[in-house]
This record gives sequence, structure tokens and C-alpha cells, in this order.
Amino acid sequence: MENTTSTILLALARLLRPIVRVLLHNKVSYATFDQIARQVFVEVADQHFRLDERKQTNSRIAVVTGLSRKEVLRIKREPELTDRDLGKQFHRAARLVSTWNNEAPFASQPGQPKVLPFDGQPLSFSALVDHCGGDLPPRAVLDELAQAGITSIDEQRQVTLHARSYVPGRDEAQIMSILGTDVGDLAETISYNLNAPPGGSRFQMKVSYNNLPVESLDQFHRLASERGHELLVEFDQWLRQRDRDTNPAVQGTGQARAGVGIYYFQSLPEEGQQ
Repeated sequence: MENTTSTILLALARLLRPIVRVLLHNKVSYATFDQIARQVFVEVADQHFRLDERKQTNSRIAVVTGLSRKEVLRIKREPELTDRDLGKQFHRAARLVSTWNNEAPFASQPGQPKVLPFDGQPLSFSALVDHCGGDLPPRAVLDELAQAGITSIDEQRQVTLHARSYVPGRDEAQIMSILGTDVGDLAETISYNLNAPPGGSRFQMKVSYNNLPVESLDQFHRLASERGHELLVEFDQWLRQRDRDTNPAVQGTGQARAGVGIYYFQSLPEEGQQ
């Protein structure tokens, strides 16, 4: 048990280091982090650590979290943390770019998006925004894509898409939203696998080596980007055929969320020794 606890604490420190760098870069103090952590501890204890067939109490939450009952009561009176809209802007833009790349009549064929007039015609960029359930003006959406460097508009107001996927530009708020969703998704998969029954774990794999020449990194980065993108495009096409937002005719029950994430990582000796 002691070894397990030590391993968990070391893993926590490794997880927190890059997150703390992000927080400090954005002038988020420890006091703010502490308050968020307390709220999350209370929320998780309340929802996931109940005793069978017994009403959850503040005393039980206090025992599980190590906080006082007075502190638990205070936190429960605070506005609830919610990530309902976390990453909404990113996912809207990503869905639009995917539709433009793959779906008729906006694409000639998968991977060949058409050049679209901005507006004034049934087949236009404005129509694409509307088709994807846009709740923003088409001009605002175009500005967002242009900022990311993946669209351009000429003097005739013809809009061209230059990428097969959406990666946000320098919008730090949007990037932070992606941090919350992507890191949260990976941590949720790890948490699930810790308690999964035999044969019931979720897919979680990676490949890495720790004695590579620095000169090989650029080549591997290009290989990972190209092959990873090809695989994600295949997954995207499979999922969009079954997603009710893009295919309202899909039958079935519930409203589930699922996906696969691929990311590249590297560290140089001086970075790993910090």
C-alpha cells in the first residue's frame, strides 16, 4: 500500500508540473488552484464515493476528502463548477472543417473541399456555417478560421480551406479549454482502467524511446503528424456517420460521447532534468 501511495504521489507531481507552468504563465495563483481543487474533491467525493443505499452526508464527504464538515458545507454553497461549454468553440470549428472536407455538397469528394462564395448562394460558406448549427455570424466564424491560418478569402469573396483539420491559433482561452478536455479525457480513461474488469479496459497505448539522437526528432514529428492525421481522418469519417448532429437519421438511444486522441511528445535532456 505504501509503495502504491508513493507511486500515485510521484505520478501526481509529474502531472502537475506542466499544468502549474500553464497556471503560473497565466497568473493563476496557488490560492485559486487550492479553491478549485477543494471544489473538485468535494464534487467527486459526493458523486462517486457514496456508501451503498445510504444518503450522502457532509460528514461522509469530510471523511473521504480530509476537509472539515464546515469547509465541505461552505464549498457546497459555492456556485457549481461546470464544463458544459468547455471547448464548445473548438468543437464547433473542428466540426465545420471536417464537414467542409468530407461532406457533399461542400466537398467534391473526401479530402477535396470546394472553394465557396462567402454568401449569396445556396452553396456558400454562410450556408456551411448554418448547416453545422452555427450560433455565431459567419463572419465571426471565418475570422476564427483565418486566425488559425487555415482559410483565406479573395477579392471576389471566395473562401478557400487550406487544411484538413482545425488547430486553434493563438487564442489562449481556447487552448486552455482544449487542455481541460484533452487531459481530462486521458485521465478519465486511466481512472477507468484502474478498476476495469479483465478484458474490459479502454484502449490506452503509446510508443516511446528514451535514447534517440536529437537529429531524428524532426523526422519522427513529421511521420507522427502525417500518419496520425490519416488515422484520425478515418476515425472522424466513421464517427460522423453515426453522430446525430451531422446525420439526424441515426437511430439509437442515449447521447454518448466517444473519441480517440493522438498527440506527439518529446523532451530533451536539459528539459527532463528540470
